[in-house]
Amino acid sequence: MNVSVEKLENSMANLHVELPAESLSKAIDSVYKKTRNRINVPGFRKGKAPRKMIERMYGKEVFYEDAARELVNEEYNKVLEETDEEIVSNPEITIDQIEEGKPFQFSAKVALRPPVGLGKYKGVTVDKVDTDVSDDELDDEIERVRNQNARMVDVTDRAVQIDDIIKLDYEGSVDGVPFDGGKGENQDLTIGSGTFIPGFEDQLVGAKIGETVNVNVTFPEEYHADNLKGKDALFVCKVNEIREKILPELNDEYASDISEFETLEEYKNDVKAKMIESKEAEAKIQKENQAITAIIDDSDMDLPEAMVETMQERIIEEFAQRLRMQGIPLEQYMQMMQMDQAKLMEQVRPEAEIRIKSRLVLEEIAAKENIEVSDEELDEEIKMIASSYGMGADKFRELMSERDIKRTKKDIGVKKAAEFVVENVKEGKAKKKADTETKKTTAKKTTKKDDNDGEEKPKRTRAKKSDAGDDEKKEKKKTTKKSADEE
Repeated sequence: MNVSVEKLENSMANLHVELPAESLSKAIDSVYKKTRNRINVPGFRKGKAPRKMIERMYGKEVFYEDAARELVNEEYNKVLEETDEEIVSNPEITIDQIEEGKPFQFSAKVALRPPVGLGKYKGVTVDKVDTDVSDDELDDEIERVRNQNARMVDVTDRAVQIDDIIKLDYEGSVDGVPFDGGKGENQDLTIGSGTFIPGFEDQLVGAKIGETVNVNVTFPEEYHADNLKGKDALFVCKVNEIREKILPELNDEYASDISEFETLEEYKNDVKAKMIESKEAEAKIQKENQAITAIIDDSDMDLPEAMVETMQERIIEEFAQRLRMQGIPLEQYMQMMQMDQAKLMEQVRPEAEIRIKSRLVLEEIAAKENIEVSDEELDEEIKMIASSYGMGADKFRELMSERDIKRTKKDIGVKKAAEFVVENVKEGKAKKKADTETKKTTAKKTTKKDDNDGEEKPKRTRAKKSDAGDDEKKEKKKTTKKSADEE
């Protein structure tokens, strides 16, 4: 294999790759063996026609496209190992020469890690966050857990009240015309929870089991479905079941039932200690994110478009995986949210850019501060990653390439750089509440839960936006796209 690098503008490059003619011949023969059972040749049973006969009938290029794809898939990771360039995007593959008996040549257009003009990163000023737990906050948490331990009792002798949990049938219409997803059966709804749009739940108070109630509402202007924004709607509803929540009495017996403590006071003290610990963790994340955002704002970097696009695709794939865990295909989600791939890509772009910039400045800090990663730290990180795949560390490490090892060490260095930044911040004025909705950084990974059950319920809140594969072909000179490691 011969690999040469042609540097282009805007941190882009072409990797020119040449493989010996024998590699192409083997790939063509491999494709022939895999596909011959699907090819009809008069006078031969399926799978029995010689390769030369198929090529004579369909053209000698009949196996070229699949052979090229097979070769690129097999060799591209080896190309990455051959070059010292830091490649940060998926490649755009172009077949430059494919003819049996001649070397196979292809090019991979990729983004390279862009230069970073690092700004001030020591002594960055951040807000000081008050991590004390007030009596009201403690009471709210105690009450939340108390509600989780409540008994549910069926109610048959009265109408719906606030805080009841009902099972509800409903069908919505606008100007007398039902709309897609506006129908639900036996839907659980807690009255007063604010789950549905304003005014919906209040109109069910007083309804009896089996009774039909007309609920008139107006969809908010910010509603996620464009065809319903600001529209007046009628929901014909029927209550099928009413359940009442019976809260346990708050005493020592309750505390001993739900915790390891014998008294209510001990239980409350433990809850408060855990709340303080949680607030301190949230404050640390906020401090880190705020500091890194300030460093990014003071730094200079131009991101190659291919690098951003690769991160967008990664974020969407992460989001799709979370949806699949909830039993929702990404395609179904996009249909429900009335968006296409381009709109979804646009939606995740800001997060993609902040992830990339965070990573770049932290890598620069790690280099400037000569942050090193010990063998012990690397072993521990590999052990943790292997565990997430249900594998032993030794077996997992055997599967890692040198590039994988380098990337893992760099990941650890980035985490240590983030810790260095936090250790060197200056705290300004105190804020009473840790902002847990700060932007994510590369060093701190957070998980969003996206709940959507597939119906166009009259919800008040919109489905959360996404955070974030196969070869995507381009026909120009048989150009394809292939997934690659970002770093």
